[in-house]
Amino acid sequence: MVQVPGIRASAGFEPVALCARTRERLDPAAERLGISDTSTDWESFVARDDLDVISVATPARMHADMALAAFEAGKAVLCEKPLAADLPTGRLMAAAAAKSAQPSACCFENRWNPDWLAVGDTVRSGSLGKVYVARVNRSASYWHPSRRPQARWMYDRDQGGGYLAGLLVHDLDFLVSMLGRPVSVCAEVRSSEPVRTLPDGEVLQVTADDTSALLLRLESGAIAILSVSVIGLYADHYRLELFGSEGTVIGDGTLRSSSFTSGSTGDTSLTPLPDSDRAPAHPGTLPDGLAGHAARAMALMLDDWLPAFDGGVGTAPSFDDGLLSLAIIDAANRSAAGAGWVDIEM
Repeated sequence: MVQVPGIRASAGFEPVALCARTRERLDPAAERLGISDTSTDWESFVARDDLDVISVATPARMHADMALAAFEAGKAVLCEKPLAADLPTGRLMAAAAAKSAQPSACCFENRWNPDWLAVGDTVRSGSLGKVYVARVNRSASYWHPSRRPQARWMYDRDQGGGYLAGLLVHDLDFLVSMLGRPVSVCAEVRSSEPVRTLPDGEVLQVTADDTSALLLRLESGAIAILSVSVIGLYADHYRLELFGSEGTVIGDGTLRSSSFTSGSTGDTSLTPLPDSDRAPAHPGTLPDGLAGHAARAMALMLDDWLPAFDGGVGTAPSFDDGLLSLAIIDAANRSAAGAGWVDIEM
């Protein structure tokens, strides 16, 4: 429950209606969120005259049909990441967004986390100088055989499942937003356990990835090294390193909480990098805990999207940003299948 609290905490948006496939899922969510206007018919829902923005927060394989129908109905569209389950579908969505007269955005809200806002400001200020290397590592236990299974679609690459598209994609987007476009990638993308037995005894064939490692060449001349694995028992780690001609930024911690340090050539050591203190328009509406942290980032992203509705330029991630992340993932999968270095083409 991130989007509705995030929308409520933002400056110019109000959540007024919910749509889901079944009443079993929809009604409890609507009650928790205090929204009485509900529907299980998404096709009529996206065409309603009284809705200005359609937020698409379904499994990735369903994003395209809903987003395209919303654009056709003249709606602004907010779409969860990954933008689509595959690159060709993402291209159709990005083309529809470009053709539409309405604003659109892709939910890479992690850019607005307090620590990432501080890192982004540091990089864009030029205090690192020429960035040579960016390195990210994420580790978790989500798919260790001892853990309970997740939603079935998460294990199917054709439906947008896996943790390259589901987790590391946030880091891809963040690095590209700071350091510029990548030109090529060499990668390994794999399923460590290709078969999963469900509690009812059904055997599920796993085609999505639990472990990926990417080496990217950027237009700037920098390299980016990113890895994720969710197959490690008791694993819970996050690390970011940025090395430049004039300074360094290092972040270290868990997937839920990290601390960052930075230093420049005039310093004697790395020192703590304070988080951004930027707050959304209505912070008092945010829930506690991790949900509130994520909703806060969503609210700030929406605040920065709002100018696009008044003829200005919003800075929320675009459908083209979502398409670029899909292009990187597609190239990484082709590289892992034996193609070696692969050019990244949108």
